[in-house]
Amino acid sequence: MKRRPAKQRVTRAFDIVKTVGLTLPHVEATTKYDGSPVLKVDGIFMAGLAMHPSAEPDTLVVRAGFEDRERLVEDAPETYYLTDYYRSYPLVLVRLSRVGPDALRDLLSVSWRMATVKARKRRPPRACSERSRRDGESSRLVILARSRTKVGPPAWH
Repeated sequence: MKRRPAKQRVTRAFDIVKTVGLTLPHVEATTKYDGSPVLKVDGIFMAGLAMHPSAEPDTLVVRAGFEDRERLVEDAPETYYLTDYYRSYPLVLVRLSRVGPDALRDLLSVSWRMATVKARKRRPPRACSERSRRDGESSRLVILARSRTKVGPPAWH
């Protein structure tokens, strides 16, 4: 019997994840440094195939809060699991062969929300234009926006 190349198996396992994930706003399908497929939100990891040797084949890794993750693993250990390698991160491992389409959509939605929050924290304030950031004016604009007063120059000038 002829075996498919590992890369082709990985891509096929990820196809449904990619299809569902790309329906969410600002999600892009890309690859990690090792060539494995991942979904990102504004450059922040959202979901991907677990490539660490401790994970089972065809396992998805998605963001999940620690409490949610524990509940998932406890309620459905045949679908969700952890390994020591992933335990310290807010992630859960998902056996793709065991997860249904609705559960996958829910998992990706939660992961999307978590990645979006992280992306917003990394993004500069929207009140600042690219030019003002280059000119070092961003802190002044943020302070002005927060105080909502435009009476006189900031105290440090």
